[in-house]
Amino acid sequence: METKHDYQVLLYYNYVTIEDPETFAAEHLKFCKELELKGRILVAKEGINGTVSGTVEQTNKYMEAMHNDPLFADMVFKVDPADGHAFKKMHVRPRPELVTLRLEDDVNPKETTGKYLSPKEFFEAMQDEDTIVLDARNDYEYDLGHFRGAIRPDIETFRDLPNWVRDNKDKLEGKKVLTYCTGGIRCEKFSGWLVKEGFEDVGQLHGGIVTYGKDPEVRGELWDGQLYVFDERIAVPVNHKEHVVVGKDYFDGEPCERYVNCANPECNRQMLCSEENEHKYMRGCSHECRTSPRSLYVEEQNLSQEEINARLERIEQEDGVQA
Repeated sequence: METKHDYQVLLYYNYVTIEDPETFAAEHLKFCKELELKGRILVAKEGINGTVSGTVEQTNKYMEAMHNDPLFADMVFKVDPADGHAFKKMHVRPRPELVTLRLEDDVNPKETTGKYLSPKEFFEAMQDEDTIVLDARNDYEYDLGHFRGAIRPDIETFRDLPNWVRDNKDKLEGKKVLTYCTGGIRCEKFSGWLVKEGFEDVGQLHGGIVTYGKDPEVRGELWDGQLYVFDERIAVPVNHKEHVVVGKDYFDGEPCERYVNCANPECNRQMLCSEENEHKYMRGCSHECRTSPRSLYVEEQNLSQEEINARLERIEQEDGVQA
């Protein structure tokens, strides 16, 4: 028997011309606050991209209001049941771009994009030996979960992806290139860019990983790990047939699906880390970060210098390297 959830998380985007993003953002923030939603929405001249949370009633009202606006009449909402809010605050911000590719020649997804593939079509295409599956997300997203056999581009941010493709063109040429991302928005532009770069057979997962996991036929099959999401949930399941953990603890390489940020605010590296290792290494990704005078972990735990030294000594003894 399914549990009834009182809250919902909405994930959505729409490429459509918004003439005055600044004014729209200010008015939209007021509207969202009146509905008591929380979340993060980006607005640009090229459209809107958002994730919001609220009660079922609040989120349904939001979807209804958006669909009543001719600009967003055909916008698709991906709906996830939740136990509470997935955000602490409500932000609506104007931006130059919805996704930061910073191309010298921008791509309009309404004009150029890869072929849309349904979850079933994507599932079947992935298994063709002449197909390359390219993850269009950041490295830390891939590390938590990805499609089986997908290439992990050696990039830290989405805007580095075009250069990576140009540097690795020989791996992709003559192949069918499939690309995917969380909700589909990054692939709309990236697949269009691939087409403009001369790749002839480009497909994108329509609706992204979120839609793939909810599809009643494929049920997330061939996805390993969990899906990284940009809210307080951090990770959500995708594969409803089998769960394979692919994430590895930053410190000992053991299977892990728990993300933390390095306690040194100047670093803030996201790393997979067990609770035990978080305390052992004082949530510091390196000796420099563990001994940072600004360590948030030291502040939270109210550690004395004696306790810090004792922990550093223990790391050195157990790991055989400088703590």
